[in-house]
Parts: sequence; structure tokens; C-alpha cells
Amino acid sequence: MSRQHRQIHLAAHFPGVNNTTVWTDPRSRSQIDFSSFAHLARTAERGLFDFFFLAEGLRLREHNGRIHDLDVVGRPESITVLNALAAVTERLGLAATVNATFNEPYELARRLASLDHLSGGRAAWNVVTSSDAFTGENFRRGGFLDRADRYTRAAEFVAIARELWDSWTPDGTPRPFAHTGRHFTIDGEFGVPRSPQGHPVVIQAGDSDEGREFAASAADIIFTRHGSLEAGRAFYADVKRRLAPYGRAPEELKIMPGVTLVLGDTAADAQEKAAEIRLQQVSPQTALLTLEQIWGVDLSGYDPDGPLPDIDPDPDSQLTQGRVRHGDPLAVAAKWRALSEEKGLSIRQTVIEANGRQSFIGTPEAVAAQMAEFVAADAADGFILVPHLTPGGLDDFVDRVVPLLQERGVFRTAYTGTTLRDHLGLPYPGERG
Repeated sequence: MSRQHRQIHLAAHFPGVNNTTVWTDPRSRSQIDFSSFAHLARTAERGLFDFFFLAEGLRLREHNGRIHDLDVVGRPESITVLNALAAVTERLGLAATVNATFNEPYELARRLASLDHLSGGRAAWNVVTSSDAFTGENFRRGGFLDRADRYTRAAEFVAIARELWDSWTPDGTPRPFAHTGRHFTIDGEFGVPRSPQGHPVVIQAGDSDEGREFAASAADIIFTRHGSLEAGRAFYADVKRRLAPYGRAPEELKIMPGVTLVLGDTAADAQEKAAEIRLQQVSPQTALLTLEQIWGVDLSGYDPDGPLPDIDPDPDSQLTQGRVRHGDPLAVAAKWRALSEEKGLSIRQTVIEANGRQSFIGTPEAVAAQMAEFVAADAADGFILVPHLTPGGLDDFVDRVVPLLQERGVFRTAYTGTTLRDHLGLPYPGERG
């Protein structure tokens, strides 16, 4: 297959309420009604996407002693929702984010294998970790796990899950298993026969060096974020080169950044819509809240249309709890100050410029061309689309962009297999002795 016609993989992320979602838009619907999940999943399947992706929240975030405003909609458990979606979809992969820190291998492997059976081989597990003591307070062991141990536990967790999925022979005979390791010592017999695709597909979300290495050793997909073609190519090359030491070929790990998009009838129309969406995503109140999460101090006295604070962040702040921090607060503040000074931006304008950009903006033809370019240039194997509206945020993409990708010969015109591994072109795991 020529490089110009490398196939694009697509997935749909159900966004929940976060800094991408425009929840005030009158077209926005419930984040917990099943009809919302079903609409987005059916749209993705109509667009022949590889899979539908759910995030996870194990505790409602708190800010300045109060529940974070965006969390009051609630966060349903992922596998429960996907089990229901298995009944209203036929080919679409179903990916659940489940924490490897606050679960046990046997129980989670059983739930994922059950989903794989119910869906006919369409299950996937997005492995995440946590060293957050605040989140851990919801669980028996609390926040006991040191940050340095979270990936070692996750790696052992995934290895055990695969041992359990492999413990039934192809002819349907269960075999005893036994595992003794640093984090787990278990033995017995697994209760679920080998599933239709052997193992559920494993996804790893992470950009850190630890996350990249973990993905190279154990994942089938890495969910990442990068904003430019050059950054994507650098990430792609770095992760793919890590596979060989684990005896893996480059095509055995798919790199799929999360992206947002805005479509317009003309380039100017798309840019105007994007600017409107950014203003909806970053209200004056949200701008100050975003800044407080970085600075770690109460900034309610500041004017969102005024300059950034001249004080330094508190890197040890507990003002916001339950939020994953991306980067060192001091470094982020320095970067934002430089951006603000260079362009003469207010607090709100700085947050919009730094945090509120869409990945692809343009006409359907332009967006299709950009996506094809990213994949042809080895900046990605595909994309996980994060719409700003729930549940109808992907309708236009499926109706207007997917046909253009198909015309270019870079996206399927029909599902050719039944399992998620078929869609992704991943090998089926062999029987392990």
C-alpha cells in the first residue's frame, strides 16, 4: 500500500463535561441519559469508526473546598454503559477507561472478558493509573500508592489480565493459574472462557516517558495529544522506535491523538465558528478557574480581562483536588506569561490561546486533507475525535468528512471484520503456554 493511501483509524470520545464541552449550547443534552451515549455511538458506527471511547472519573473534583462545577452532572461507570451499547451496535469497538490502581486483576479481567463476549469481540480497556490520595479516599487502601509505583503496578496488572484471558484452552478447557509478583499474589481458575478476539484491545493514555515506555511494552493503542504535524512526527518516531526491544513490530501499536474540529462552508466561516466556540468554552469564570488550577491560589479578585497575576504559582497547592496536572505549574505559568506578553493578551485571551484551540478547522475538504496528511507523514495512525457537543457533535463530520476520506482511499467504505482487532489490523494473541 502506498504511503499516500495509508488507512486512517477513527474513534469517537464521549466527552462528558470538561473544558472542551460547550454544555451551555441549547443543542447539548444529558451526560448520563442512555440516549446520549446511544446517539454518539450509533453516529460513530454509521461513520464506520473503529471504536467508541469512554473516560472515567473515580471521584468528583473539588476546587477551593467545593465540588467542581463541571462535575455536578455525574460520571457513570464505563463498562456498565458499554454493556448496554453492545446491544444497540453491531461492529463498533467499545473502549472503557478503567483504573489499574484501584481495581483488582481477576475482577476487572472478568468484566472486560464478559463485555468482549457480549459484544462479539469488540471490547477495549484504556489503562490509567493514579497516585492521587484524594481519589484514593474513596477506596479501602486510600492513597497508599507512591507515584513511582503506579506504572509498575499497572504493568503487572495488565500482564496478569492477559494470563487470565489465556488460561482457557481453545477447546474450552479452563486451566489453573498462579501469579506471584511485587503487587499481586493470586491463584485459582478464571471464570470466563476465551473471548472472541482472544484479549480485549489495550489502550494506554499518556505522553510522559514512563507512559510511552509502558505503551511500547504492553499496549495496542496509545491515546496522546499533540498540536502540530512536527510534534506528532517526533512523538510517533519516538514511540515506534521503543517497540523493537519488546519484540514488537511498528504496526502492532497504533498512535491515535485526541483531536477536536470545527467545520465550515468556507475557511472564514470555520474560523468564525471556532472563535465562537472558544469563547463558549472559556467564559470569564472558567478563565479564572483554569488559572487558579495552575497557580494554586484564589484569584477571584483578578479581572479576567486584565493581565496575568505577577505572583508565582504554589506547586504544592491543594486548592484543586482530583485533577490531573499536565506539567510543572511554574513552567506552565512562565510559558503563559511569555505568550501573554508577546501578544498583549488578557487572562481570558491567554487561556483561550493556550488551551482552547481546535485541532482541525476548515471546510470538510480541508479537514479531510489535513487528516490524510498527518497519517501519510507518520504523525499519527488515526485520531480519537472529541466533539464539543453531546451527543450530536460528530454528526457533521460523519456526513461531510467521512465520504471525502473514502473518496481519497484512506478510509474504509465498509467494515470488513467483526472484532475490534479486525478493524485496527491488530494480530490476534496466540495461545501462551
